[in-house]
Amino acid sequence: MELIIFLIIGALAGFAAGLFGVGGGTIIVPLLFIVFTQMDYGPDVVMHLALGTSLATIVVTSISSLMAHNKNGAVIWPVFTNLAPGMALGCFFGAGIAGWLSGGHLQIIVGAFLLWVAINMLRGSKKQQVASYQVLPSTPKQLAAGAGIGVASAIFGIGGGSITVPYLNRYVVMQKAVGTSAACGLPIAIAGALGFMLFGMQDHVDVPNAIGYVHIYAFLGIGVMSFFTAKFGAKVAHQLSPALLKKCFAVLLIAVSCFFLYKGLV
Repeated sequence: MELIIFLIIGALAGFAAGLFGVGGGTIIVPLLFIVFTQMDYGPDVVMHLALGTSLATIVVTSISSLMAHNKNGAVIWPVFTNLAPGMALGCFFGAGIAGWLSGGHLQIIVGAFLLWVAINMLRGSKKQQVASYQVLPSTPKQLAAGAGIGVASAIFGIGGGSITVPYLNRYVVMQKAVGTSAACGLPIAIAGALGFMLFGMQDHVDVPNAIGYVHIYAFLGIGVMSFFTAKFGAKVAHQLSPALLKKCFAVLLIAVSCFFLYKGLV
């Protein structure tokens, strides 16, 4: 029964990853939080376990999603090259920071951040899609931005897409922002998953079928299914207008943010 649940989560997460370039974490984290709570895991580790497992599954999701977006010419590889090193280092150390925070504090932080991103995305969807674009920042600024995105990604467990997409959409069209974000999710996910495993083992986390803060069965079930459904999400993304894609993305983030704010405050 648990494996079926993980497969369903993977199907939803993969589709969201391809459609929005968010690595699927905005779907995986809240659903895993619910599932792990029902499995009677300790409240002190549930949120950390959801974040670490989410980042591990995003390794698979990102590979499938970036392949699909690259096929459509939506990945800006020079930008990816500038962002990736900082993202990987930032995400690894960000996993350590997340380990110091309590589960309740993590829920509030994640919820508030996603709500802020959603509001900005809704405002942005009303702007013109070509005339307002700016010149891409210099390489050092992109490296610094990547590091900041990496640290935040580990704390939020969402593959960085919720930050990378709005950041890139200031400079490029939405589809290319989504495609490049999908590629950036790979180094973030690898570094973050390794960080959560390492810091979880250092904290002597005692969870069945888990390495540190990464649940192996959940990783396998979600990873297998999301690999296939991410391609369908990417295909749909290129059939929608940029403005509609922004609105859909924002609605998803609002729903997830409300969930975590509620859980963290009550």
